Amino acid sequence: MKKLLVMLMALVMALTLTASADTASDKQYVIDKGVLVVGITDFAPMDYKDENGNWIGFDADLAKAFAAELGVAVEFVEIDWDNKILELNGKAVDCIWNGMTLTDAVKAAMECSNPYMNNAQVVVVPADQADKYQSLESLKDLSFAVEAGSAGEAEVAALGLNYTPVSAQADALMEVAAFTSDAAVIDALMAAAMIGEGTSYANLTYTIGLNSEEYGVGFRTGSDLAAELNAFLVKCYADGTLQQIAETYKVQAALIEQK
Repeated sequence: MKKLLVMLMALVMALTLTASADTASDKQYVIDKGVLVVGITDFAPMDYKDENGNWIGFDADLAKAFAAELGVAVEFVEIDWDNKILELNGKAVDCIWNGMTLTDAVKAAMECSNPYMNNAQVVVVPADQADKYQSLESLKDLSFAVEAGSAGEAEVAALGLNYTPVSAQADALMEVAAFTSDAAVIDALMAAAMIGEGTSYANLTYTIGLNSEEYGVGFRTGSDLAAELNAFLVKCYADGTLQQIAETYKVQAALIEQK
């Protein structure tokens, strides 16, 4: 009986410790280690490197400000976008902050912030071919390059279009520029920053939008950092910080309200 009692007590303690671990504060975890690790890809104007190799961009600058609010440093880690959920759950990163579309799949797999920016997926083609591709029907015979695991891939797959997954949106643009793919589908914000006159892809342009969507930041399921970020975004919108950063990178921030 005594042995049984000891075993029961050990079991209760184990369950208590497990429950405690499961409900531990993600915010406190980040504060204790002193750094917020942000999972990103190279995605102008959201996250990209300046001439000195430092990460800048609308998302990068917001992430730096949020980390400062928490009283910790910030570290940016480039990830394979297709593996973002594994990176997050494995604690290789603490959040995904990279112009991430709030799809149903993303919201089911992560604790997401409220939306902070509106976006769309757009079709990119050679500029001298743009007049041919102004409708969904006109796209059916094209070969597309899209970032694996992206909202762009989801759109072309849903439309039943022929496509090849690539590692990044920048790679999708390279495919079109090299004529190894007829077209790409990328974020409208990236298209505005990366293609057209005065860019490295002056011979490319975008035609039609395939959807409308919202950007959010993803944390581990159950993380209290999502609510923390929501409050921070409200504060940044109210004091003008959000709009100031948006102006710097020539993007349009969404109206942020307390939800």
